Amino acid sequence: MPLSLQEVQRIAELARIGVSDAEARAVQSQLNDIFKLIGRMQKVDTEGIEPMSHGQDLELRLREDIVTERDQREQFLSLAPEREQGLYLVPKVIE
Repeated sequence: MPLSLQEVQRIAELARIGVSDAEARAVQSQLNDIFKLIGRMQKVDTEGIEPMSHGQDLELRLREDIVTERDQREQFLSLAPEREQGLYLVPKVIE
């Protein structure tokens, strides 16, 4: 289902993005092209195709899960203007 120019302008308004009529028409065309591509992709028969985790047949090289940095918590806490029981105290911003 193609997007109308009014729908594109409404989406831009909701996202608080200022767009001119020319920009809205360009975006409308691009979005409608994307929707056409999605429609074509949905028609592809994928029956019997196993899902892939990667586009190439690769295996990730994993490193050992070991701690490599020293604990600097107390040093960082000492720089805080206010702290209590090992936590940073910040001003209340929501009533």
